[in-house]
Amino acid sequence: MTIMPEFEYLVKDKEGKNLSGRKEAVNAGDIVSALRQEGYLIIRVTELKPKSVFFSKQASGSKRGRKIKADDLVVLSRQLATLVEAGVPLVQSLNILGEQVENRNLERVLQALHDDVQSGKSLSEALQRHPKVFSALFVNMVKAGESSGNLESILDRLASYIEKTAALQKKIKSALIYPAVVSVMAFLITFGMMTWVIPQFAGIFASLNAPLPAPTRILISVSDFMRANVVWIIGGMIGFFFLFSRLINTKAGRYWFDSLKLKLIVFGPLFLKVAVSKFSRTLSTLIKSGVPILGALEIVAKTSGNSVIEQIITDSQTSIKGGATISGPLAKKKIFPPMVVRMIAVGEETGELDKMLTKIADFYDVQVDTAVEGLTSLIEPLVIAFLGIVIGAIVVAMFLPILTLTSAIK
Repeated sequence: MTIMPEFEYLVKDKEGKNLSGRKEAVNAGDIVSALRQEGYLIIRVTELKPKSVFFSKQASGSKRGRKIKADDLVVLSRQLATLVEAGVPLVQSLNILGEQVENRNLERVLQALHDDVQSGKSLSEALQRHPKVFSALFVNMVKAGESSGNLESILDRLASYIEKTAALQKKIKSALIYPAVVSVMAFLITFGMMTWVIPQFAGIFASLNAPLPAPTRILISVSDFMRANVVWIIGGMIGFFFLFSRLINTKAGRYWFDSLKLKLIVFGPLFLKVAVSKFSRTLSTLIKSGVPILGALEIVAKTSGNSVIEQIITDSQTSIKGGATISGPLAKKKIFPPMVVRMIAVGEETGELDKMLTKIADFYDVQVDTAVEGLTSLIEPLVIAFLGIVIGAIVVAMFLPILTLTSAIK
């Protein structure tokens, strides 16, 4: 006679009360099926001999809690696609992924997804309950995959999309971080010289009772002003950044700031290339996944990252509802490059819009790479020249009196 393993379970009934008990079964799946048929919400099923928790809401103590990043979602999507393609049930797949992830926060999300799917919700409905982790694009693509029965390929496509989008964002950050760090360091060095170094020289010059050159007098006056008002200067800077952050968090302020970014002399073209690439890749991915065009445009608008682009896409939705093409409204606003608009128009005419958008995205990814390299090589000498001029001017102004006194002694 075969002895079946015994399982301990914890469930919630329809009134939300916790119920626990023990049952014998061939495996945990039989217990889960039996309890679900009775209308219970499964919280935990544990095999008593040997002890192994098939699913538990308690997070492993060895796992670290950190922010869920794009790389985590890439791995999650690829692994879930592999499990689904292999025929592993979705509930079991989520359980497997929850056991092996190293991020405690992601483990908690997977546990919640497991509970929701096990209670009868679809995967897209479960994902929708975590908007801070899964974007509208992620949720709608999964919903399209569920409707078409092609969830594994949609998840794989999602992983590729997130991977390429994250790589693009990293390139932009690398292009902006260097000049930002150098600029901050230059400001701190200059501020330190003006408030600490120059006053030391000013005391020495005052003890000499000799007339000072005009550049030195101006520099000392500026230094005295900064020392006397250092609290107000720092407070004013903090207040400016606070008000600026509040301004760009308003709808009108964000639109103004995003419009300004696209018009900047050096960085403007780079921001536009990034916006075009993201727009094209997102829309292409959604169309390939079977998301309706109006729904796809709504998602693209929300994930564009630029209010100007978002407004253009929103306007195109209105035009498309009236029977117009996507390329028409884009051409009128004159933000998107003519080549992009024309390629979209050709894609619409040939019925291969998704392929054309992918080509646009790939082209602009290369353009962004080239622009970032060119920008880095351009910024470096400009920053060095700026530092040389500012620091050099301060040094010259400080040493002019010494040179004057030396000449007078001779």
